[in-house]
Amino acid sequence: MKKGLKFLLVADSLATLALGMLGPIYAIFVEQIGGDILDASWAFFAFTLTSGVVIYIIGKWEDKIKHKEKLISSGYFLVALGCLGYILVYNQISLLGVQVILGFAIALLSPAYDSLYSHYVRKKEEASDWGSWEAMGYIVSAFAALIGGYIASQLGFKALFFVMFLFALFGAFASLSLFRSKNYLNTQ
Repeated sequence: MKKGLKFLLVADSLATLALGMLGPIYAIFVEQIGGDILDASWAFFAFTLTSGVVIYIIGKWEDKIKHKEKLISSGYFLVALGCLGYILVYNQISLLGVQVILGFAIALLSPAYDSLYSHYVRKKEEASDWGSWEAMGYIVSAFAALIGGYIASQLGFKALFFVMFLFALFGAFASLSLFRSKNYLNTQ
C-alpha cells in the first residue's frame, strides 16, 4: 500500500472514530438539550442538505485545485471544530449550527479525499485498496459506537465531545502528513 493511502486511512479512521462516537446515541443527546425526535431529524436534515449542496458546488471547483491535500486537511480541521462545537450546544438552533459546520466540513473534504484516494490506488490492487477503506470505516465505526456510549454513560456528553474533538484533531494533524507524502512541504 502506498504511503499516501496509509496517511489518508489514518486521518479518516480518526475522524470516523470521532464522529462515530455520537452516532448511536445522538437522539439521546438531542433529548437532553430539550429536543425530540423531530429536532433530531431536522439536525440530520441540516447536515445532509448542507453536505449535498456544498459537495455539488465544491466538487466542480475542486477539479481545478492542484493541491487537494489542503482541502482534505481543512475539512478535517473543520470536523474537529464541529466536534468541539457540540460542547457549546444548548438548544436546537445551536445544534443546527454545528450540523451545518460538520456538513460543510464533509463537503469540503469528501470530493478531494475520493479524488486523492483514487490517485493513490494501484491498478492491479484496486479492490483491495478500496476494501481497506471500506473495512476501516465499518470496523472503526463499530468500536466508536461502544467507546462513545461508554464515555457518555460514565462521564457525560461534554466529556464525550471533548474526546471526539481530540480524535478529530489528531486526524486533522495526521492529514498534514499528506503534504510530506507528495514532498509538498519541501518544495514550497
